[in-house]
Amino acid sequence: MEIEGKLFVVTGAGNGMGRAIALQLLERGARVAAVSRGAESLAGTAALARPGAPLTTHVADVSDRAAIEALPAAVEAAHGRSVDGVINVAGIIHRFAKVADLGIEELERVVDVDFWGTVHVAKAFLPHLLRRPEAALVLFGSMGALIPFPGQGAYCASKGGVHLLTETLRAELDGSSVTVSLVMPGAVETNILGGSGVAGPRGLTMADAAKFGIRPTRAKVAARRVIRGIERGRFRILIGPDARIFDWLARLIPRRAITLIATFVAPILGVR
Repeated sequence: MEIEGKLFVVTGAGNGMGRAIALQLLERGARVAAVSRGAESLAGTAALARPGAPLTTHVADVSDRAAIEALPAAVEAAHGRSVDGVINVAGIIHRFAKVADLGIEELERVVDVDFWGTVHVAKAFLPHLLRRPEAALVLFGSMGALIPFPGQGAYCASKGGVHLLTETLRAELDGSSVTVSLVMPGAVETNILGGSGVAGPRGLTMADAAKFGIRPTRAKVAARRVIRGIERGRFRILIGPDARIFDWLARLIPRRAITLIATFVAPILGVR
């Protein structure tokens, strides 16, 4: 897909990968409608864009179905044209705890954003994308959907649902003008803890994670790989060596992989 001249909607554009993707799309000559639940974070993204860039900001929470259903019309009114691509980056995690120790409200919050938010965005924009001669629908999964991480049960389950939803959409839209892509990030340098309103496990940081072989990918690098994947029409866009390793382990030794992660990760997270 050609990037220049296209109009993209990017959710989660107030920080992290969403912000990096939105800014790099602008650099490539695209128009961007940046979406986030926080007006302040969107203002920060806009401040980083070049003067006069074709960027609009839209405050909306992906878990709010009514707000997302109203978004396509708002974006088209702001840009005076139809949407060519949708990149749903928005997502959160919950506090690091066993499923048995999490409240139902905590579980529901993550499922509402990560799974239902993805459904809301896809359903709202698909009719518009299908009217375009060339369009892209990009949904974000996680390596946590390949092998479960102790302490993040609802997050992993939600992303597992996103994986299967994306695969279903790919099958259903085969032969149409819409290319469906699944992004599978490993560890990326973002502020997902702060954005989710939760604390890290025992003060675990990205620097600590590196000690255990997890090498975080910079958000700008991840953004470039996502955009390159869109250009090439790829279905699966893996980001980072850890995502590739998890993909390999999940395919070749799925049961052993679960045991390995539970053995090495759970004690670090303090949930076992």
